[in-house]
Amino acid sequence: MAYTNIDNPTLYFNTVLYTGNATDNHTITGVNFQPDWVWVKGRSEVSSHRLNDVVRGAGKELLTNTADAEYTYSPNTSLKSFDSDGFTLGTDNGINKSSVTYASWNWLAGGTAVSNTDGSITSSVSANTTSGFSIITYTGNGTSGANFGHGLGVKPACVIVKSRSLGTQNWQFVSKALSSTPFASGNYLKLNSTDAMGTNTAVWNAEPTSSLIYLTSSPDTNSSGATYVCYAFAEKKGFSKFGSYTGNGSTDGTFVYTGFKPAFVIIKRTDDVHNWWIWDNKRDPSNLVDQYLYANLSNAEGTDTWGDFLSNGFKLRMNYSSGNASGGTYIYMAFAESPFTTSTGIPTTAR
Repeated sequence: MAYTNIDNPTLYFNTVLYTGNATDNHTITGVNFQPDWVWVKGRSEVSSHRLNDVVRGAGKELLTNTADAEYTYSPNTSLKSFDSDGFTLGTDNGINKSSVTYASWNWLAGGTAVSNTDGSITSSVSANTTSGFSIITYTGNGTSGANFGHGLGVKPACVIVKSRSLGTQNWQFVSKALSSTPFASGNYLKLNSTDAMGTNTAVWNAEPTSSLIYLTSSPDTNSSGATYVCYAFAEKKGFSKFGSYTGNGSTDGTFVYTGFKPAFVIIKRTDDVHNWWIWDNKRDPSNLVDQYLYANLSNAEGTDTWGDFLSNGFKLRMNYSSGNASGGTYIYMAFAESPFTTSTGIPTTAR
């Protein structure tokens, strides 16, 4: 089996930092591809996380730090277009305020969505089977056992779902790292919340397949007539990893093997109430990695010791209960800067 099929991960995921200028048609470049999912967060001041994708359309935003329904800018003063090497912004203060610094995390899916009729619910899907990422929109029918096509061709390792039209439903986050059968067991986290892992088979009760994601009648994922977006990920060797680790309570912390040098890591403690931490290789281009944002909060960027990005994973250097408590359980999602070893056997270099 090849070490990886993705020798250059920056063609599928990339972080780009920029500074707002409050001018219309502010163009952000350097992504290396035309992004299909753009997640923006202000670093230097309090601001919400802004998520735009090609399937819902530019100017339609969801916020990971709230349960709010999708907001549509009309006229569009937010993210205005997905461009060949980045994206273009309007004048909205949440995404382009003068002198405010921002981080943007960018993923490549499959471009313009296509209709998928694999399931009992027809979905619109933009899928990239090479990198294992798809963006899906669908309209709920309120029927337990309903399902929709995800376009990945393999069983997803992680699924994130948010209602677009209902402003009271939490972000649903399910990962294979939560248990051996997280969907069938009803295991989930809320991306907009500090809550520990919940278990409720009224929310999830069946494992996805290589083509379908199954739903209950829960309004979190399938209220009749409500609209939803789903971000689905398949784990790809040398590019993405959705795993778990146990903390050791030491500043000589747990080492987590990913099989690549990370570019982006999110972690969440699952057995206690804590925030979702976000780190990346552009805000911290060298070790220690210490500049963090919280996916569930609008807080400005903070600085504190976290750990190191290594050639084949990451190493915790904290002993905080939120990231490395002795015996604490944690899940993570990570994307690569470079594979530990390329498809031709060339090893990556450490930072």
